[in-house]
This record gives sequence, C-alpha cells and structure tokens, in this order.
Amino acid sequence: MFYGEHEHSLDKKGRLVLPSKFREVAKAHFIEKFYVTRGLDNCLFVFSEDEWKAQESKFKSLPFTKSQSRKFNRLFFAGAQEVTIDKQGRMLIPKYLKDFAGIKRDVMVIGVSNRIEIWDVDKWSEFYGNEKNSFEKIAEDLISE
Repeated sequence: MFYGEHEHSLDKKGRLVLPSKFREVAKAHFIEKFYVTRGLDNCLFVFSEDEWKAQESKFKSLPFTKSQSRKFNRLFFAGAQEVTIDKQGRMLIPKYLKDFAGIKRDVMVIGVSNRIEIWDVDKWSEFYGNEKNSFEKIAEDLISE
C-alpha cells in the first residue's frame, strides 16, 4: 500500500506534509486518520486506522504476565497519537515523538507496505548505509522457498 522513500522537512509548527503518493493511497482507501507512535530502530511508525486496529489486536494478545510484553505495550501504546491530515496534506508530529526519533527538521518518509516510517534524515542515511550490503543475506535468512 505505502512504498518508496521521500525526503521532506517539518515546518516551524512540527507538521509534516505527507508525500503526495501516500495521500493518494489514503484517499483511495478512505483513510481519514492515522496513528503515529514510537517505532523500532529510532524511527516513528505511522499506521492507518485499520492497520492500527490489527496491530493493537495482535499486541493485546501478548501475555500481560510477561514483563517484556508489558514493557513493549506500555512504550508502544503510551507513545501513540491519533493524527488527521489537514487540507494541505500535513500531519502534526508531537514533540515527544520527534524527540524519541531525534527528528529536528529534515526527515525521510518511507513506505513499508502496511505502515509508514518517519526517520531523521541522517539516521536513515546511517541505517541504510549500514544495512544495504546485507540485504541479500537478510533475505536468505528470512525467506525460504
């Protein structure tokens, strides 16, 4: 659903213009609101409402008697913020989430199929630079025929 890499900048009020291709997908799928939360690898995760509900259902099924489950759910859900896209295609990124991801102004917005990730542009460059050469090895380890 969401694909590609798009470099953008936050405005002075901390708003991000969602890439036009992502806005087109949202419009085509009648997505009116998103949920943004702490992601993994120092980025932010953005889910459509339907995908958020699917993730919530999956994570709610983790046993709350396990310490790791409680910690993950606390950090993941406590960090979540419902956001809507305004008429100019902007979403407001809360300060605490920008701080978590080390985002100041310039970001890389990437589509990862069922979610959008928002990265500080320098952190994305570092991640990509470190991982691009292991792409084939990762595929070999994860995907079996």
